[in-house]
Amino acid sequence: MDFSLGEELEAVRDLAREIFTDRATPERLREVENSPTRVDERLWVDLATAGLVAAVLPEKDGGAGLGMAGLCVLLQEQGRQVAPVPLWPALTGALIVAAYGTEAQRSELLPALVEGTGRPTLALEEFGPADALMPSTAAVEDGPGWRLSGVKAVVPAPAGARHVLVTAATSAGPGVFLVARDATGVSWEYAETTTHDMSAHLVLDNAPAEAVGTPGDGAVAHLVRGAWLALAAVQAGVADGALGHAARHLREREQFGRPLATFQAVQHQLADCYIDIEAMRVTLWHAVDALADPFDAEAADRAATVAKWWATEGGLNTVHRVQHVHGGIGVDTDYPVHRHFLWGKQISTTLGGAGADLERLGALVAGGAVTS
Repeated sequence: MDFSLGEELEAVRDLAREIFTDRATPERLREVENSPTRVDERLWVDLATAGLVAAVLPEKDGGAGLGMAGLCVLLQEQGRQVAPVPLWPALTGALIVAAYGTEAQRSELLPALVEGTGRPTLALEEFGPADALMPSTAAVEDGPGWRLSGVKAVVPAPAGARHVLVTAATSAGPGVFLVARDATGVSWEYAETTTHDMSAHLVLDNAPAEAVGTPGDGAVAHLVRGAWLALAAVQAGVADGALGHAARHLREREQFGRPLATFQAVQHQLADCYIDIEAMRVTLWHAVDALADPFDAEAADRAATVAKWWATEGGLNTVHRVQHVHGGIGVDTDYPVHRHFLWGKQISTTLGGAGADLERLGALVAGGAVTS
């Protein structure tokens, strides 16, 4: 199977790489890490102005129609530079609104996203041994709308988000719901994450909401699969960026009169990193291709789960090895490679760790179905 990028995706990759490299400098990253929101709003506007945010959306919504493939290309470039902008939650959520939302919902969310003046975020995780595909947050009908009650954990980048896409359980099955950030019954408990991002726990107390699509229609499974792939794409970029740091360091650092890169033990470590990264890329693009087939949800579930596991396991292994070969410099919290380690560590536990991924994959291989 040929996973090479076409001209449009190559153009997105090249432009995104240029912008992230120019804007996400170590000095700028330190500045953003000390800001109240931990989001680089200038970079967000730059990405929107360049058309990269709009590139993933359907043409009818002002985009270029590149979808999940375009999003994964963009996220890989973000991961290489560990750039602090909430692309994966905002754009994964936007694709669900574009696919399942009403015309009014699309008109309310997507033009502001394209212009860089507003964005949504996602509330998928919950406390305890929770499965994102089976939320415990409850939604009950209230006339033409809904009311939500429950707690969602570690909502990414709530600052600057006008709306939250929340997964919740109903009598007809799980559904995706749109909640205004400042609606009645909505409260936030802010929490710093491993990557120094500012997330928040979302407390919903009979909060008003609109359904995106119809509960039980598969939107939750579609959203969660998209989130798995988005995280896998970021992780592939993080791992590749970390490997680049290691290669440069080992070429320049000497021991016993020889560059460290010439020592066989170090070469083996980097070879293992390269193999993991290539496996992450192959499984990611296989999953992107599988998700494009609307008639084989089972294949899409398997491919997305495999990609998620490789990102979780291979990505974490890579950032660990890279930090190790840097020696004492690798644990310097101000040294660039340390950010890659922190990002790799956090992504490896977002929406479940490697054990949860293997359990899910085992159920799929054994003939179980992923609930929607």
